[in-house]
Formats: sequence, structure tokens, C-alpha cells
Amino acid sequence: MAKVIPRPGLRAVRILIAGALGVSLSLTSMPVQSRELDPAVVKTVRFPEQDQAALAALLRKGQRYHFQNQPWSRLIQTIATEFRGAAYQDGLLDQGPQEQLVLSLSQFDCVLFIETVLAAARTLVAETPSPQVFRDSVQEQRYRQGQMQGYCSRLHYFSDWIADNQRRGLVKNLTPALGGIPFPKQLNFMSQHRQSYPKLQGNDVHWQCIQEMEARLQSLPLHYIPQAKIREIETSLQPGDIVAVATAIPGLDVTHTGFIYRLSNQSIGLIHASPGGSVQVAPDLATYIANVDQSVGIMVARPLKRPE
Repeated sequence: MAKVIPRPGLRAVRILIAGALGVSLSLTSMPVQSRELDPAVVKTVRFPEQDQAALAALLRKGQRYHFQNQPWSRLIQTIATEFRGAAYQDGLLDQGPQEQLVLSLSQFDCVLFIETVLAAARTLVAETPSPQVFRDSVQEQRYRQGQMQGYCSRLHYFSDWIADNQRRGLVKNLTPALGGIPFPKQLNFMSQHRQSYPKLQGNDVHWQCIQEMEARLQSLPLHYIPQAKIREIETSLQPGDIVAVATAIPGLDVTHTGFIYRLSNQSIGLIHASPGGSVQVAPDLATYIANVDQSVGIMVARPLKRPE
């Protein structure tokens, strides 16, 4: 990737289960619930039928091959690999005038890929896997305090995504412990590039609340691991660790995300939804990061199996 994703904060740089959630996801020996959503919830969810079917197929395959018995880090890599070749598509979360909980298993931006893989992993290890578990997991990751309350409740800047998910025990920010250095940034890319965001164009309410959110983020401590240090910390990384590409772009923290991918020769790569392409594996993490336009290094967060 050589160009910046114009959706800040990764929500900042740059479906669930609506109507037909009657899809039966019964697995051979794993109980999987299929139930109707409250009508008020259905109105806020966009989950195309083909993606509902893809989720059902993934859960069946996971049961058949006992994905849920794998170590947590390996499970994340296994599920991420299931999506190789899926198309990259920007702007999926910003279609339509109202905020919707968008779910997709067929096309992704880089953050939607992270959220989908982790939600699928948490669904597979749940006591009773179901579409509802998947839906709730995506929502819990995507919105502040896990509550979808409109556009401004979405975690647009990825450093904020990490911090909010860490507060709820879903991830652990490893960046400081891995030798990360302070990353002095004033996060204001969204408010300064209003016309790049469909939900901000001509909407003063959204623009005002984004400015207020950015003001609150000035107290959020940011760290990053410089490019020159990436190879030194590779032995501390696990498959499934989240990698965010830190950027020199003014007002912005991160331009891309992916998961650590351990290749068969034990080298460290990155599996990610590549802008302009598809979900794919970059075979060498450090080389990939060095080739990202205006990258300065990485942030690393480790997904946790359950709140601790």
C-alpha cells in the first residue's frame, strides 16, 4: 500500500442481522441460536443475506474443524485467513443518512476487517454461538463504551479504538511495553477535512460533536514503535496481534491496520484488507510498513479472549 486511506483514525482515516435473520445456523454438535431481533434494532442494522449465509458457513466450518479448540492467537489468524481474497471496499460504514451497524463478510475496509475477524473468533468460542453474539461483538468494538448512539459514538480514530476497547478488557495496548515512544499529535484530521467525510458535509451537528470528541482526545497519551525498531520486537509479537500504521500526516494517528501473520517459515507478516485490492498477506511486516506512504512506525494491541 502506498497511499493513505482517506478516513481518519481509521475510522478516522478513511450487516446484524436485519430482516431475514431467521437463517438457521444449527451446527452438528455446537448449539447455535437463531432468533429474531427487536424491531427497533433491525432498523439500525445492515447485514446482506449473502453475508448472513457466509457467517453461517464459517460457523459450520469452525465446528467441523474445531477452530474453537485452537489457541486464541492462532484462532484469530485462522479466521483472518478464511477471508483471503475478499474485496477491499472503502466507505461501507457511511452509506445512508442514519448510522447503521454494518456487517460484512465479503468486503472490508481495514478496520472492518479487524472487527469482523475478532467478532467471528469471539462467536466461535462463545458458550452458545449465534448471529446475535456476532452482532453484539461488532457493536461492542466499534462504538464508544460498546453503545451505538449515532455517528459520533463510532470510534473514528484508531488510537481511540484501542484505548476504548482496552478499558473494556477486549484488547491490551502493547505499544508502551514494546518500547514505544511518545507520539505527540493533535488529532483533528476529521474536523480539518470536513469535505472528505460524507457524514460531516453539510451536517453541523456531526461536525460539532466530532470537534468535541477531538478536543477530549488531546488528553489521550499516544505512543508508537519507530520503523527502525520493528525487527527488534518481532519475537514479542503473536499471530493475531493488531498492528496499526502510525503516520506523519498532521492531525492523524493511523492510516492502516492489520493482524500479525506468522508464516510457515516462522517469519512475521501482516494479513490485512489492502486498499485497492483484497484481503492478503504481506510476507514481511517491517518491509511492508517501510513502504507505506508517510508511515513512521506501528502501534500494537493484543486481542483478549474474554474481558479480564
